[in-house]
Amino acid sequence: MAGATTLGDLASAIGARAEEAAIVADLKAGSEAAYAWLIGEFQRPVYGLVYRMVSDPADAADTTQDVFLKVFRGMKHFHGESSLKTWIYRIALHEAANRKRWWFRHKAHETSIEPAESDGMANANEAMQCALTDRHDSPFDSVALREVQQRVDTELRRVPEPYRSTLILRDLEEMSYEEIAEILQISLGTVKSRLTRGRQALKKRLAPYIREVGGELGLSVPEEEQQEDAAGLRRRVAGGGRRVEVMP
Repeated sequence: MAGATTLGDLASAIGARAEEAAIVADLKAGSEAAYAWLIGEFQRPVYGLVYRMVSDPADAADTTQDVFLKVFRGMKHFHGESSLKTWIYRIALHEAANRKRWWFRHKAHETSIEPAESDGMANANEAMQCALTDRHDSPFDSVALREVQQRVDTELRRVPEPYRSTLILRDLEEMSYEEIAEILQISLGTVKSRLTRGRQALKKRLAPYIREVGGELGLSVPEEEQQEDAAGLRRRVAGGGRRVEVMP
């Protein structure tokens, strides 16, 4: 049975590679249908990845467009050394990092005349709230969960690189260690080391907040020490529970 499972997995992997090779061939040939598939398949996850890096919806949208322009223009140079997803995510992280550096150089000192929360941000926050809260929650529960979620997002963005991108890829994008190593072009050991340090940094940033507001929001920080990643914290928030654990 184990051998059959292994052969089945191998056949599935070979089939997936063959399918991707056919799609890449269509993309290189300029097929509009293939490019429509590419956008439909990757636009949402790429935007989500970029948004977590740059934090501004407008910048994330612009950067996502830049990513796909780079993908379209660079497709002829893609030779399948990595998977298509890995290659696109590598471009996305590179473009997000460039956008963030540009923002700090050119926009960080500007004073905006826009309202504190733009329509785009409000819509993004509303969509995030709908996705992460239980529809049976009371209004207080919804506000409390949204507040915690926003604080997690805020503190995650303050985790320094390269630990933040590793956390995002593993705990939010749920990628394997191997995929992350390929995207970031680092060893598996380095992936695990960055992930451990990133989780520790996020725990350190979140623990004081939970202790400060836990009584008001009905949250608690457990005394026992056990491993919990950022995705675990998000799942607890999304589940509507009041108990929030902040673990490394």
